[in-house]
Amino acid sequence: MINFKQEELIHSFFSSVRKKFPEVEFLNVTECPEDSANLWINITEPEDEDREIGLMEFACDKTVDILLDYGYHISVMPRTAEEAELIIQSPQQRSLCMA
Repeated sequence: MINFKQEELIHSFFSSVRKKFPEVEFLNVTECPEDSANLWINITEPEDEDREIGLMEFACDKTVDILLDYGYHISVMPRTAEEAELIIQSPQQRSLCMA
Protein backbone atom coordinates (compact mmCIF):
# COMPACT_ATOMS: atom_id res chain seq x y z
CA MET A 1 0.00 0.00 0.00
CA ILE A 2 1.41 3.37 -0.99
CA ASN A 3 1.29 6.04 1.70
CA PHE A 4 0.93 9.78 1.19
CA LYS A 5 4.67 10.52 1.51
CA GLN A 6 5.58 7.82 -1.02
CA GLU A 7 3.00 9.20 -3.44
CA GLU A 8 4.41 12.69 -2.96
CA LEU A 9 7.97 11.45 -3.57
CA ILE A 10 6.90 9.52 -6.68
CA HIS A 11 5.20 12.61 -8.12
CA SER A 12 8.28 14.73 -7.44
CA PHE A 13 10.58 12.04 -8.84
CA PHE A 14 8.61 11.60 -12.05
CA SER A 15 8.33 15.35 -12.52
CA SER A 16 12.14 15.61 -12.47
CA VAL A 17 12.41 12.64 -14.87
CA ARG A 18 9.97 14.28 -17.34
CA LYS A 19 11.98 17.52 -17.34
CA LYS A 20 15.09 15.66 -18.43
CA PHE A 21 13.40 12.90 -20.48
CA PRO A 22 10.14 14.30 -21.92
CA GLU A 23 9.58 11.26 -24.13
CA VAL A 24 9.09 8.99 -21.09
CA GLU A 25 5.53 8.27 -19.96
CA PHE A 26 4.38 7.19 -16.52
CA LEU A 27 2.52 3.85 -16.54
CA ASN A 28 1.89 2.96 -12.91
CA VAL A 29 3.38 2.01 -9.57
CA THR A 30 3.41 -1.58 -8.36
CA GLU A 31 4.81 -3.44 -5.41
CA CYS A 32 7.77 -5.69 -6.07
CA PRO A 33 6.57 -9.33 -6.12
CA GLU A 34 9.38 -10.42 -3.77
CA ASP A 35 9.13 -7.50 -1.30
CA SER A 36 6.03 -5.37 -0.93
CA ALA A 37 8.09 -2.61 0.72
CA ASN A 38 9.91 -2.05 -2.61
CA LEU A 39 7.89 -0.03 -5.11
CA TRP A 40 8.36 -0.21 -8.86
CA ILE A 41 7.69 2.88 -10.98
CA ASN A 42 6.79 1.50 -14.40
CA ILE A 43 7.58 3.91 -17.23
CA THR A 44 7.95 3.68 -20.97
CA GLU A 45 11.50 3.23 -22.15
CA PRO A 46 13.13 5.79 -24.43
CA GLU A 47 13.52 4.67 -28.04
CA ASP A 48 17.25 5.34 -28.03
CA GLU A 49 19.53 3.06 -25.98
CA ASP A 50 21.84 5.94 -25.01
CA ARG A 51 18.83 7.86 -23.66
CA GLU A 52 17.77 4.78 -21.69
CA ILE A 53 21.22 4.51 -20.13
CA GLY A 54 21.09 8.22 -19.24
CA LEU A 55 17.60 7.76 -17.80
CA MET A 56 18.69 4.86 -15.63
CA GLU A 57 21.75 6.73 -14.34
CA PHE A 58 19.59 9.76 -13.52
CA ALA A 59 16.84 7.62 -11.94
CA CYS A 60 19.31 5.62 -9.86
CA ASP A 61 20.77 8.79 -8.37
CA LYS A 62 17.28 10.07 -7.51
CA THR A 63 16.02 6.79 -6.05
CA VAL A 64 19.15 6.37 -3.92
CA ASP A 65 18.54 9.87 -2.55
CA ILE A 66 14.95 8.85 -1.67
CA LEU A 67 16.22 5.69 0.02
CA LEU A 68 18.84 7.55 2.06
CA ASP A 69 16.60 10.51 2.95
CA TYR A 70 13.30 8.73 3.59
CA GLY A 71 14.01 4.99 3.78
CA TYR A 72 11.75 4.08 0.84
CA HIS A 73 13.12 1.61 -1.70
CA ILE A 74 11.85 2.65 -5.14
CA SER A 75 12.98 1.12 -8.41
CA VAL A 76 12.42 2.42 -11.93
CA MET A 77 11.30 -0.17 -14.45
CA PRO A 78 11.49 0.98 -18.09
CA ARG A 79 9.00 -1.01 -20.17
CA THR A 80 8.89 -1.77 -23.88
CA ALA A 81 5.86 -0.66 -25.91
CA GLU A 82 4.43 -4.19 -25.73
CA GLU A 83 4.87 -4.38 -21.95
CA ALA A 84 3.43 -0.88 -21.55
CA GLU A 85 0.31 -1.90 -23.47
CA LEU A 86 -0.20 -4.89 -21.16
CA ILE A 87 0.27 -2.71 -18.08
CA ILE A 88 -2.25 -0.15 -19.34
CA GLN A 89 -4.80 -2.91 -19.96
CA SER A 90 -4.27 -4.59 -16.57
CA PRO A 91 -6.96 -3.44 -14.11
CA GLN A 92 -5.33 -4.83 -10.96
CA GLN A 93 -2.29 -2.55 -11.06
CA ARG A 94 -2.06 0.48 -8.73
CA SER A 95 -2.08 3.70 -10.70
CA LEU A 96 -1.31 7.26 -9.67
CA CYS A 97 -2.46 10.32 -11.54
CA MET A 98 0.57 12.04 -13.07
CA ALA A 99 -1.17 14.99 -14.70
